[in-house]
Amino acid sequence: MTTTRRSVLAAGPALAAAAAIGSPAFAQTQSAAGQGTAGQSAASGGQAPGFYRYKVGDMTVTAVNDGFASRPTEGFVRNAELPQVQQALREAFLPTNQFPIPYNTLVIENGGRVTLIDTGNGDSGAPTTGHWMRNFRAAGFDPARVDAVIISHFHGDHINGLRLKDGTAVFPNAEVMVPSAEWAFWMDDARMNQAPEAMRGGFQTARRVFGPIAKDVKQYEHGKEIAPGITSVAATGHTPGHTAFMVSSGNGKLMVMSDITNHPALFVRNPDWSAVFDMDADQARATRHRMLDMVAAERAQVAFYHAPFPATGFIAKEGNGYRMVPVQWTPAL
Repeated sequence: MTTTRRSVLAAGPALAAAAAIGSPAFAQTQSAAGQGTAGQSAASGGQAPGFYRYKVGDMTVTAVNDGFASRPTEGFVRNAELPQVQQALREAFLPTNQFPIPYNTLVIENGGRVTLIDTGNGDSGAPTTGHWMRNFRAAGFDPARVDAVIISHFHGDHINGLRLKDGTAVFPNAEVMVPSAEWAFWMDDARMNQAPEAMRGGFQTARRVFGPIAKDVKQYEHGKEIAPGITSVAATGHTPGHTAFMVSSGNGKLMVMSDITNHPALFVRNPDWSAVFDMDADQARATRHRMLDMVAAERAQVAFYHAPFPATGFIAKEGNGYRMVPVQWTPAL
């Protein structure tokens, strides 16, 4: 049979159904239904819960989505012309004037312990965020049973999920672990008083989130195993203590890249570009090249905070840059 535009259009509903059945969203819907988790069926127009499970050795890793924020393209990349940035977005099939930046945290189950890496926006983000707790519970988790929360850096979209605006601690029984260099910078009153007005909010957010538990917060150094199977990796530049993580179990390894690239469509493809959020642009570029080179050479699985959900895959070298290769879907665990 010859494929024509008319035959494709006529087959549209069947093709759409077949595509849905093979998609991660459909798999998550079926997984949620099979586990008795909440969620609308595809027939009612609802989407699947925003969680995705995969294995790293004997560990179970669950990506949990917190929605997205729409950012203006102009000014987002400091050292590239707007038409270049728009072309990169166009090549990634993204809007060119404003584009979505996703938020994805990780839950790691290891030997009966539940550990979070970062916490999302809580109730302090854009109207298109704030879905984290619903997705976390849909994945079968209880915030009261979280054993540890590991923070990569102190930007609000990573720490606001620890404490609601009304002061409620979201994970009342969890040990909170933070990079020592982040704590030294953001909790320094002298730095806050000298900071430009645009940065003051970051200092205030850190105090709101961590102030009530300051004496109990555990500070960690780079290059250390900070929890079973989780090693902190220096990834500074984005912030003074920005941290990536190597998650290891048996032969399984996952490099958690945190905010090394922001959106991969821009900064994996163009590692020399500087995001507006990078506090030390030169250091951030050097970190980006080092980490992308390493994971590409080792063919290591990666997880990003701001990549399209489920925000995990691999990095391949391509020309002067790299490209992200998403994971191939496998049945839900």
